[in-house]
Amino acid sequence: MRGAVEGYAMPRYRCHKEVWALKIAAIEFDATRAAAEGRETDGSAMITPVEAGYAPFKVSAAYVKKHDPKIGGYYVIYRDGYQSWSPGAEFEDGYTRIET
Repeated sequence: MRGAVEGYAMPRYRCHKEVWALKIAAIEFDATRAAAEGRETDGSAMITPVEAGYAPFKVSAAYVKKHDPKIGGYYVIYRDGYQSWSPGAEFEDGYTRIET
C-alpha cells in the first residue's frame, strides 16, 4: 500500500481546463456596509475586477462563505457554470490567458 501525502509521492496531474476569470481588485462585504447602515447583512459581497471595462458584481452569501475570496485572487467560472475562487499566484502559475 502506497502512502506519502507529506512527501507528495502520489500521481501528478497537469491542468488543461479553460475557464473564465477576473482578478479581484477590491471586495466590499455586505456585512461591513450593513454594520455602517445599522441593518442585517445578507452575507453577500461586491467584487471589483482589476481588468478595465468590467463593472463590480455581486456574489452570494453562499459563495462568500464557501470560497472566502480575497483581493489579488481570481473569481473563476468553469464551463459547467461552477463559480470558484483561486489564489492569485496559484492561478497565474496554472493558467495562461487566451486572447480572443
